[in-house]
Amino acid sequence: MIIPGILASGVSGHLGGNYYSIATQTVGAGGVSSVTFSSIPQTFTHLQIRLAILTSSGTPDFAFTFNGDNGNNYDFHGIEGSGSGVNGGNSGTNRANMPIAVGGNASTVPSVAILDVLDYTSTSKTKPMRSLLGYDGNGVGYAMIRSGLWYTTPVAITSITATVSAGTVNQYSSIALYGVK
Repeated sequence: MIIPGILASGVSGHLGGNYYSIATQTVGAGGVSSVTFSSIPQTFTHLQIRLAILTSSGTPDFAFTFNGDNGNNYDFHGIEGSGSGVNGGNSGTNRANMPIAVGGNASTVPSVAILDVLDYTSTSKTKPMRSLLGYDGNGVGYAMIRSGLWYTTPVAITSITATVSAGTVNQYSSIALYGVK
């Protein structure tokens, strides 16, 4: 399936409107355990990260850290649902990252997610985030919505690292960073 927005971003360098491609990393043979976007331009209002992830492990988290901060400075809440029910509540406080779950058939069917980081250049407030993701859990679809906060001393985000918690991110996975005006 071709997603028109992803196709357009590859052709034109931006996704119409106010979304502009900053960088895309496609994983090669052998896989990787993390991906880093550094020297992020400070010319946009928000950032958006789009993932299509295949992993070697069944249900790992894909954890995001900003500016190398691995301290307990991240907080997130969420709701998730499948064909059999809905769960929600406080998913984690004082964490060392903002996680995005991937899972199910993660080695054969990609998990997809979008993470928005708002006001990433602000030096006067903490950084709110929101994510939307979905994956096929061996025939049962899952969807999750999360919101989060990076609540360290307010600084502009200049780098983002995404690390898989178990196994590797497999070949053909794609992680794209966009600037939003």
